Amino acid sequence: MKKVITYFKNLLIALDQLANTICGGFPDETISAVCWRKSQEKGHYGHKLLKFILDVTLSPIKEDHCFRAYVSEMTRQQLPGRYRRQGGATNAN
Repeated sequence: MKKVITYFKNLLIALDQLANTICGGFPDETISAVCWRKSQEKGHYGHKLLKFILDVTLSPIKEDHCFRAYVSEMTRQQLPGRYRRQGGATNAN
């Protein structure tokens, strides 16, 4: 069952990143991470509003959703373990 949940979580993240890319964002960034990042800059009221909506809507699942999504992007938590490991390149063969 855990593999099924992980599969659907990964699918949702991929769709989120696709939507962000279609809207002109970075291809490997989620909309939530963008909203937090942009909300820290002057202006960007649309991002601030969407951040608020996402945080409130997702608060039963995870507090501070957009901030956590941003931290996850910055620490590369969505990458498979072999890509997160430090200490040199891996052999792709």
